[in-house]
Amino acid sequence: MGASTFANLDESRSIRTGPRDARAGECPAWLDRACIIVPAFDAENTIGSVVADLARAIPERAAAIIVVDDGSRDATGRIARELGCTVVPSGTAADGTTSDRPTVNRGKGAALRAGFEAALARGMSVALTVDADGQHPADEARRVLFATAAEASLVLGVRDLVRDGAPRANRFSNGISNHFLSRFARRPLHDTQCGLRRYPIRETLELRAFGQGYDFEAEVLLRAIWSGLDVVEEPIRVLYPEHRTTHFRVGRDVRRIIRTVILTVGEHWIRRDGRRGGA
Repeated sequence: MGASTFANLDESRSIRTGPRDARAGECPAWLDRACIIVPAFDAENTIGSVVADLARAIPERAAAIIVVDDGSRDATGRIARELGCTVVPSGTAADGTTSDRPTVNRGKGAALRAGFEAALARGMSVALTVDADGQHPADEARRVLFATAAEASLVLGVRDLVRDGAPRANRFSNGISNHFLSRFARRPLHDTQCGLRRYPIRETLELRAFGQGYDFEAEVLLRAIWSGLDVVEEPIRVLYPEHRTTHFRVGRDVRRIIRTVILTVGEHWIRRDGRRGGA
């Protein structure tokens, strides 16, 4: 997204009433029911700093950080536990059993669902999701958390990929995704792949998105818009360190996103036509 488009988004987006920053005044009524979910896979080199920075920037919810260990083969889970985080596995093993440390990497979508379910079981209603690779500065995560006082809103972090130096392949895949999802959603969407978001937990789980990997974030966005959930876009900055490790594979994951979106759109059209036929 170009600089002018980003500026226009910042000027035109609709921010709901309520405090922008809890440090500046009143806290949203739901703040005590908010948590931070960090899906993580082999993130031992970054998880410590990510958690520490989040605790610094969002001290109100420092005790409500949930790290979803998605089959890490390293010390990701141990480090998170030592820092006081709740650590949950991303799902069940092949034999249907659960363990504190699953041996299978199930994908980001599965990890997010596991985090949402764990949060809901703990009485949480709002979840801020932050990537474990250090791409999302904690101060920007705070911006997304407090972007609107409306508890049931889905808040999307919106990056300026050119300004922030994203790899060309990432800019290309995000541009394609933005174009098609905007058409299917019938509204402009400026960043459909950013992992820094704020979800209303129960409402998100009720959408029954089935994507297991990065396709989950595109699918759940479409389902949220079609269901009538309020969607807010919040401009953010992100970091792309030279030696950053990413598990996103442009060829593989873009194909999965396309497949999931096609299936989701087809299901939506069938249900819509069925309602019309039954009217």
